[in-house]
Amino acid sequence: MGMTTIQNIVGVRFSKVGKIYHFDATSLSDVKTGDSVVVETARGWQLGEVAQVVDPIVNKPEGDLKAVSRLATPRDLLLRKVWQVRELDVVEAARKRAEELKLYNVKIISAEYSFDGSRLAIMYSTDSEEKVDLKSLRSDMQKIYTPTQVEMRQIGPRDVAKIIGGMGACGLEKRCCSAFLTDFSSISIRMAKEQGISLSPTEITGMCGRLRCCLIYEYDTYTELRKGLPKRGKHITTPVGEGKVLDVSPLRLRCCLIYEYDTYTELRKGLPKRGKHITTPVGEGKVLDVSPLAGTVRVEIPELGIREFTKEELSGTPEVPTVSALDINVADSAAGEARLTPPPAQSRPGEQPGTPGEVKPFGPQQHEGRQGRRKRGGRRH
Repeated sequence: MGMTTIQNIVGVRFSKVGKIYHFDATSLSDVKTGDSVVVETARGWQLGEVAQVVDPIVNKPEGDLKAVSRLATPRDLLLRKVWQVRELDVVEAARKRAEELKLYNVKIISAEYSFDGSRLAIMYSTDSEEKVDLKSLRSDMQKIYTPTQVEMRQIGPRDVAKIIGGMGACGLEKRCCSAFLTDFSSISIRMAKEQGISLSPTEITGMCGRLRCCLIYEYDTYTELRKGLPKRGKHITTPVGEGKVLDVSPLRLRCCLIYEYDTYTELRKGLPKRGKHITTPVGEGKVLDVSPLAGTVRVEIPELGIREFTKEELSGTPEVPTVSALDINVADSAAGEARLTPPPAQSRPGEQPGTPGEVKPFGPQQHEGRQGRRKRGGRRH
C-alpha cells in the first residue's frame, strides 16, 4: 500500500503590499516563509517572496495550482534589481513621449519588467471617462524597447495611490493601501451614515478621490450594536413618557430623545424654577439648574457650594421671597409688619422741589442769551 504524498502549498507575493497567489511547492521540501522563488504566471516569469505556508488539510485553495519552479539564487536577485533601475527610465521615456503626442489626460504611473525581461507593462491612469487611444504611444515604446513585448495597462485611482504612497488623511506616515491593504473592498456611502460620520467630501474622501478604505473597518461593529437600538426619528415609550429619538450612540448603547411639551410640564410639577431662592435640608440656596427627566435640582448654598437634591428631598420646602429693588421701612417692621415703600421721586430739570408734578416756568431772564446780556451792559463775568 503506497503512502499518500501531502501537497505543499505556499502563498507568494510579488510586491511588498500585494495580493497573495498560491502555488504548489511540493518539489521544494525546505521552502519557508521569506524565501524568494521563481514562478510562472499569466504575465510571464516572475520573482516573488513566500508570504505564507498553507496547510492543505485545514485550508486548501480551490482549483489547479501551478508549481514553483525553483528557489531564487543571488544572481536572480541581482538581475531583478537591474530591471527595477530600467523601469525608472521607461517611465521617464513614456511621459516624455506622451507629452509630445499631446496626451495631457494620460498619466504614466510606473513600469514593470517580467523576471526574464521578455515583457514590459506600462501602467497609466486617465481622468477621462472615455476610452483613450494609446496605439501611437505603445508603438513608439515598442520601437524603443524591441524585442521586449510592451503592454499598456490602465489602473484605477486607488492603485495609483497605492503605488505612489504618501501620508494619509488621518496623519499616518503611510496610507492604508501602501502599508497593509492587499485587496480593495467595496466601500459605500451607507457605511459612513451607519457610523454617524459627516458626509462632507473632506471627511469621507481619501487622497485618491474615492471613499476612504477605513470606512469599512468598524462598519460591522456599528451594525451589530445598532440592532438593539431604535432608529432616528422613531417615537418610543420610556419610563418618563413618550419621546422622539434625536440621536443614537451605538458605542455607548444610548440614545438621545426629545419629549413632548406635556411630558415636561408634568415632570416640572413640584420642582422650583431657576433663579429662585429655596430652603433645602442643609440651608438656603439659589436654584442653578433643574432636570425634569432626572427629577433633580442643583442649588448653590453659601459656604457649602453647589449641591444636588432630588424632588423628594425638596418636597415641602418653601421658596424664599425675593426682595425687589425697593427700600424696606424698618420703623414699620418693629410692629411686626414689613412694608415696602417706593423711593422718593426725583426732581426733573425744570421742577422745583416740593409738590410732585408742579413745574415752575422759566422766566425771561432764564431764556436770555448773548443778545440779552449785550443789551444789559455787555459781557457777563
